[in-house]
Amino acid sequence: MNGLSRETRLQIMLSDEELAAIDDWRFQQRMPSRAAAIRQLLNVGLHVKQEEGAVKPLRSQDYGLLDFEEN
Repeated sequence: MNGLSRETRLQIMLSDEELAAIDDWRFQQRMPSRAAAIRQLLNVGLHVKQEEGAVKPLRSQDYGLLDFEEN
């Protein structure tokens, strides 16, 4: 293990289609677990947003996996 302590649990709600998209990506990338895949996707998203800058504030339900539009 790399010495990281993972003590905080994060719960999110996903549609069946969103979960399938994550699982498909996970298997394409040969990620060892769904949690690892989600952490990697979060990492990628955070790096992209740092490069692009801030986005206009929206409501939580305006953020989906499969109906992505540039914000």
